[in-house]
Amino acid sequence: MKVEQNISRLNYLLSIFKMTVDELLVSISEGLKNPIKKEDILSKEIKINYLKRIDKVFNKGLHYYLDPKSPEVSKDASIFFRKNKFDTELNIGAKKIVNQFEEFKISLSAISKLAEIETNRSLPIFKVSNDPRKVANEVRNKLYPIFEPKPRDFLKSLISKFAENNILVFEFVETWNKKEKANIDGFFLNPNVIVLKRQQTSFRREIFTLIHELGHYLLNKEEIEQLDISNLANHNLSDVERWCNDFAFYFLAGEYNSTIDNLENATSTNDYHFELVEKISANTHISKIAIFTRLLFNKQISQSNYNHIKADFDEQFRIRQDEQNKQKELDKINGIQRGGAVPKPINSPLLISTIQTAFYEGVINEYDVCKSLNISPDKLDRYIQ
Repeated sequence: MKVEQNISRLNYLLSIFKMTVDELLVSISEGLKNPIKKEDILSKEIKINYLKRIDKVFNKGLHYYLDPKSPEVSKDASIFFRKNKFDTELNIGAKKIVNQFEEFKISLSAISKLAEIETNRSLPIFKVSNDPRKVANEVRNKLYPIFEPKPRDFLKSLISKFAENNILVFEFVETWNKKEKANIDGFFLNPNVIVLKRQQTSFRREIFTLIHELGHYLLNKEEIEQLDISNLANHNLSDVERWCNDFAFYFLAGEYNSTIDNLENATSTNDYHFELVEKISANTHISKIAIFTRLLFNKQISQSNYNHIKADFDEQFRIRQDEQNKQKELDKINGIQRGGAVPKPINSPLLISTIQTAFYEGVINEYDVCKSLNISPDKLDRYIQ
């Protein structure tokens, strides 16, 4: 069976995802004896099963391709129209995630306007010429919450504090069996949206990513990226990435910045300041390896000593992974089922209050509330009365 499609909509998606027709054909022909040809998908009429394969790539719903209205190609519609190059070579999974949150951002913006909700920026825009340490100290006064010893609780507190200043933070959660995992840790979208990949096994990494992306917000420089802790010691980064890394470290380290500055060279003689590094990590939620990497950047530890410490951390991580895998196998043999529900992303109080106000103002309905907050209908009474 064939249906009439709006080809301009498919071309629009290809331009957003920076994908050629040939690349799309390879993707949708996977597993087929006879590959799908260009004329099969670029004609006015298209087989429904081909359209279904196309939508597995873009996740728009079949109705999207049948809509006769042509999509508007503008810089407001997508970061991929606003910026050509990113620090990470984005895979299709990453592009899907970015597109998803870009659309959600636009939808929320429209809802906010209809409900007459103020979303003005409360923090100034800085430049890379501004000292990131001074900026970190200034911004900490507004955005640093009461410290929480558990990393996830501290992350939630940060997200709440950001919400008070009209910065909207989202998390996305990827299941272990997802085929195309996004090769990104986080990104910033103008004017006020930060998106984080849930790091279930390392909330400290997610915290650092959040503050790094806050740096992009402060500079008003959009970026989509995969963060590498080793880059904390990289002197060849772009000015923007160097500034955001420095800002994130200074912001999280706080009063410990001067302690780190005054450390003598880390060697085996002083046990590489390991006890102090552990203390700083526990009281800032900067990972131990990130602190040692900062020492390397400051030339307070030699490259060989740093490599030795990093190798030790890597080995400890490998041992923990092996133990977890062995336990899983043992549980499987003994018939013990583990797992449970997929972790729920943290909802920003700013998102919740925006959706609540829009509902009470009659802008959206109960279905929209559930969809926006990713909740089931039986949980609705927790959010609206």
